[in-house]
Amino acid sequence: MALDLQVVTPERELVHQEVDEVQIPGKDGYLGVLPGHAPLLGELGIGELSYSAGGRNRYLAIHGGFLEILEDHVRVLANVSEKAEEIDLERARRALERAQQQVSSPPLDVDPATALAAVLRAQTRVSVFDRRQA
Repeated sequence: MALDLQVVTPERELVHQEVDEVQIPGKDGYLGVLPGHAPLLGELGIGELSYSAGGRNRYLAIHGGFLEILEDHVRVLANVSEKAEEIDLERARRALERAQQQVSSPPLDVDPATALAAVLRAQTRVSVFDRRQA
């Protein structure tokens, strides 16, 4: 038995395939999903979505949105998502440096929670890129 995984953003569909399992960054932690999972609606957090298909693991960076889990279907409606192979590593590292600087020396017009979320988004992109190499 397999899961039908669908990952979409407002701009495009990134993934639509049969998978063996999926790990999803929920708002309050990661969710592991196998075939036969109980139905669930939830909010996405910022993090790595990973899935296994045919013995190979794949990774995506996810930045918020919603998810729907049914017995044999997982639908991820992400605000923003990138496949590992689409990430520009240098751009992600520069964004991480800028975000870390804003957290350590916050300008008056920058909300600390916004700055921390920017750090998490950039760290996720770098981490997903690195996993692509593994």
